Amino acid sequence: MDVIRIEHLHKTYRTGFRMRRQEVIKDLSLTVREGEIYGFIGPNGAGKTSTIKILVGLAHATSGTISLFGKKGPRPEQKALIGFLPERPYFYEYLTAREFLDFYGQLFGVPAPVRARRADKLLERVKLSAWRDTPLHKFSKGMLQRVGVAQALINDPKLVILDEPMSGLDPLGRMLIRDLIVGLKSQHKTVFFSSHILSDVELICDRVGILVDGRMRGEGTLDELLNNKTRFIEIVVRPPLEKLEALRSGLASLAMDVSVQGEERLLVRVGDAAQKRDVLNWLRDRDVDIESLIPRRESLEELFVDELSGGRGDAGVSPG
Repeated sequence: MDVIRIEHLHKTYRTGFRMRRQEVIKDLSLTVREGEIYGFIGPNGAGKTSTIKILVGLAHATSGTISLFGKKGPRPEQKALIGFLPERPYFYEYLTAREFLDFYGQLFGVPAPVRARRADKLLERVKLSAWRDTPLHKFSKGMLQRVGVAQALINDPKLVILDEPMSGLDPLGRMLIRDLIVGLKSQHKTVFFSSHILSDVELICDRVGILVDGRMRGEGTLDELLNNKTRFIEIVVRPPLEKLEALRSGLASLAMDVSVQGEERLLVRVGDAAQKRDVLNWLRDRDVDIESLIPRRESLEELFVDELSGGRGDAGVSPG
């Protein structure tokens, strides 16, 4: 089942003194399947937050349709099944972390004993148990972001929508939220999140949608988007130290790039099978041991930069 289905979505705002029309979402269509982690990426101003606001009912589409859980939405009964963290959440700073989660649990009609158990469990999951009775105004930005993720789960949602959940987090905090998102998938929940941190998206997402200037520029699994394309092959060799400079000079005419790694290794990059064959034969003739040979495929970040620069289609794409 498709938990989210967006078809031909358009959103236009009127801005400025003359109330000029600005179209921020342009014929957007996407699907998010049950039980998957979907990464929604794009530059600032691409329309990601506007799309998310329409999904959760905080804004209305100019045209197009949205279906949630197989029915046209968003309706109140569908919203009850959604956990949501906005890009800029508001925190009642004089509530403690436990009181904050209890408040949101009440909004969803969760019974008091269940609220208390869930709040304690969620604070433990985001590593904030020791601060459960601390007012939120004493929390750091990263701690507030983690308690915000916890409130998005207080109603035990089937669909979790997170707008920039890694914002303000240090590497340990990002790892914690990544693990939490993967854990939600293991509970058969569906996660839809936007992020600027492409390495996190690449690590945990089943499918990815790339939004540029309000239009979907690519959607699919990472393998589908990247086409398993190998950008280059890295060959690492460890020759005798006295031969290192001579070997580097000799390889320079055969490879894309040759550099010294540390003080005793050569890193050789080749661009295709013919270069690889020539380099390996050259090294073999000189009795040089090969330490490793690793194909480096295109990364999501490289694909993203290509899309922004128009390298895969529309030239002159504006970043926002």
